[in-house]
Amino acid sequence: MKTAISMPDTVFSLANQFAASRKMTRSALFTVAVDEYIQRHRKEDVTQKLNAVYAKQDSSLDPVVAKLQSLSLPKEEW
Repeated sequence: MKTAISMPDTVFSLANQFAASRKMTRSALFTVAVDEYIQRHRKEDVTQKLNAVYAKQDSSLDPVVAKLQSLSLPKEEW
C-alpha cells in the first residue's frame, strides 16, 4: 500500500542514509521501524491490561500459607 507521510527534513535525511548503509529501501526501513515500534508498545498494552485486572483482585497472601512459609525457613542467629 502506498501512503504519504510528513516528517522533519533531518529525520528524512537520516532515514535515507541509514537505509542506504543497510542496503535496504526507505520503504523497507519504515516498515521495519513501524513494526518494531508497534510490537514494543503492544507489550506495554498487555502490561496495562494485566495491571487493571490484578488491581481488582486481592493479592494478599493467605495467612496459613504465610505461616507455613515462615516455618519452612531455617532458623539463623544474628
